[in-house]
Amino acid sequence: MASTRRPTYKTGSPATQGKTTQGKADPASGRADVISASRAAPAAEGASRPAATGNVLSFPEPKGRRIRRNIILAACIVAALVAGLLAAAVYSPLFAVQTVSVDGTKMLTPGQVQDVLKPLHGKPLPQVNDDEVKQLLQPLVQVKDVTTEARPPSVLVVHIHERTPVALVKQGEMFQLVDVDGVQLGTTQEPGSIQLPVIDGGAGVIGKDLFKAITGVLAALPADVLARLSDASAKSVDAVELKLVDGQTIVWGNAGEKELKAKVLAALLKAPADPKNPVQVYDVSVPRHPVTR
Repeated sequence: MASTRRPTYKTGSPATQGKTTQGKADPASGRADVISASRAAPAAEGASRPAATGNVLSFPEPKGRRIRRNIILAACIVAALVAGLLAAAVYSPLFAVQTVSVDGTKMLTPGQVQDVLKPLHGKPLPQVNDDEVKQLLQPLVQVKDVTTEARPPSVLVVHIHERTPVALVKQGEMFQLVDVDGVQLGTTQEPGSIQLPVIDGGAGVIGKDLFKAITGVLAALPADVLARLSDASAKSVDAVELKLVDGQTIVWGNAGEKELKAKVLAALLKAPADPKNPVQVYDVSVPRHPVTR
């Protein structure tokens, strides 16, 4: 326990003038000034202590601690405001879908897509995601992929990425429009109205190795070359052949180096024709050494 000893200063009384107890008499005044020290008696158990006397020194809060506390307080306020705004955006009917805008359609119409996406109307924009839109669009086989864009307060923009048709497959009196994966995108009774080659073999060939070899070649061709084809066939996966509407034959070979073969073929088709020596066969099976005959 800290000492309660306090030094005290006492002036000599008349009874002690001329005497010294712990000091000497002042020769000038004839009085003796005595310096003594005493310890306050400890308070009895249970008794209250006397109130402390003296001045209490207060130290100001360090500036760094005050700034840090203010920063933490401000950050908490901002976080609360942001959380409130996010909650309002996610659940508020003010940001509900009212309009669905569609782009990127060729085989489909925007109206077909909008009809399928009607369940999204009234749902807050922040709650709509690409996966949900894709799930709703599954019945439309023409849609290969989709991305969405929210335009507050109430417009959902849907970007459609359609499958690319590469050929027609005859099935009875109808012709099925298919993409490189064999997905049937539509039908027609007039193949001449669609500038795509007809794959020989009928609908039974879809999904087989020969079909994949042919569609893989067709998918590598530029659109202008693809439009000039009349039909495509393959005796094996290494012997793909194409026919042009002019009656000329393209010997393609296997599916290797498709991009290079497509470039070489496009260049050969753009070369000026020689009426005296018309080309009947374009052989790009070895693309670095193409042959015409």
